[in-house]
Amino acid sequence: MIEQARFRQEVAAAAVRLYAEHGYEGTSADQIAAAAGLSRSTFFRQFRSKEDVVFADHDTLLEQAQAFLAEPHEDPWKAVCRAAELVFAHFEGLGDLAQLRYQVVNREPGLRDKELVTTFRYERLFQRYLRDTVPGIAALDAVRFASTVIATHNYCLRGLMRGEAGFDAARLRDELDAVRRLYGVAHDAGPVASGAGSGRPGSSPDDIVVAVFPRSAMPEDIARRIGETLERRS
Repeated sequence: MIEQARFRQEVAAAAVRLYAEHGYEGTSADQIAAAAGLSRSTFFRQFRSKEDVVFADHDTLLEQAQAFLAEPHEDPWKAVCRAAELVFAHFEGLGDLAQLRYQVVNREPGLRDKELVTTFRYERLFQRYLRDTVPGIAALDAVRFASTVIATHNYCLRGLMRGEAGFDAARLRDELDAVRRLYGVAHDAGPVASGAGSGRPGSSPDDIVVAVFPRSAMPEDIARRIGETLERRS
C-alpha cells in the first residue's frame, strides 16, 4: 500500500509540473504518462482522468484518516482534529510542490470544483465518526463541528500553499484547539495561544467575532463564509 501511494504521488507530481508549465488544457494524458514513465493504458488503469490525477493522494489520505479514527480514542472531538492534522502534514511535507499545486488548481475552475467535492469527503467522514462515537449527539451538531474543522484546516492549508508566514502544523493545532473551545469540548486544551482562533497572528486572545446568519442557513455555508471572511482579513 505504501509503494502504491508513493507511485500515485509521483505521477501526480509529474502532472502538476506539466500543468504549471503548459497549462491544464495544454497538457494531455499521454504527456503525463510519458513524464511518469507509464504507458497510456497503465495511466488510465490507475487514474480515471487527467483531472483526477491531481487529487490522487486524497484517496490515500482519506484511507489514512479513516484508519486513524478507527483506532481507540478517549476524546472523539480531539481525534477529528488530529485526523485533519494528518492531512495538513502531508501537504506540508510536499514543500514547493504544494505551492505549485495550489497555483494550478486555483487558476483552473474544473480543478477547483473537484477540490470542493474532495473536501466534502473528509467532512462526511468526520460527521459519520462523531455520530458513531459521541453518545446522543445531534446530527446537526456533528455537521457543525465537522464543517468548522474542515473550514479551519482549509484556511490554514491555503496559507501554507500560498507560502505565507506563520502557517504550519503548530498554527493549525492552535486553531483547531480554538475550535474545540468554541464548541465547549476542549477539556485538555491550555490557554489560547497568541493569534489562535482569530485568523490573525498576534491578535488578542480576547478578540470576539460575532456572526449573524438566518435560521435557514446551512452549516456548510456558514463555515465556508466564515472561512472566506477570515481569509480576506488575514
